[in-house]
Amino acid sequence: MSTATGNTAVSARYHNNFLKEVEANVEDGEWVKMCMQCGVCAGSCPLGPHWEHTPQKLFMMIRAGKREEVLKSDSMWMCTSCYNCMARCPRKLPITHIVHGLAAYAHQVGLARKKQSTRFFSVLFWNNCVKTGRLNELKLTMGLYFKDGFMAGLKQAWIMRDSGRQLMMAKRLNPFELFGGHRCKDAKGITAMLKTARQIEEQQQS
Repeated sequence: MSTATGNTAVSARYHNNFLKEVEANVEDGEWVKMCMQCGVCAGSCPLGPHWEHTPQKLFMMIRAGKREEVLKSDSMWMCTSCYNCMARCPRKLPITHIVHGLAAYAHQVGLARKKQSTRFFSVLFWNNCVKTGRLNELKLTMGLYFKDGFMAGLKQAWIMRDSGRQLMMAKRLNPFELFGGHRCKDAKGITAMLKTARQIEEQQQS
């Protein structure tokens, strides 16, 4: 099933009750209705002025049924996991968890902005790790450098050449990692574990 088809099916299932959809599919989503709109989370966030919609506004929009506006926003991807909001929330809402859950759900149903930089890095990082069970830093870096094209990648590599050379001298960067790279002893076991975790998650949401 494509993400577009899946998104249509999920949207229809909840009959425009976006709050119920969030409660059922987003980590700690059942806490959204507990927000009293005090704005402490927004005032505590170091990136607050740069959010398209601050956390308490996102929660208000969820309760107002503004599904497309929330899931297509890049606000959730702005979170740096500093946990200031959670530490200061007078109702102790797990705001950071909800925000990351919204980002993951937006990606899952295919509504996340394709060119949002944090989303791009998250997907690249995840795909890099799950294939071998370990992070291949060289391939991750190359993926970031060349995301805007071959020439842009060469330009960025040239800009970072001194850092690259120092990493090689410190044996933290091995050019041959590009052709294979280290992997965990049981990569198939990692794949099976992640598959089982996904199945359990889907069963809990059904």
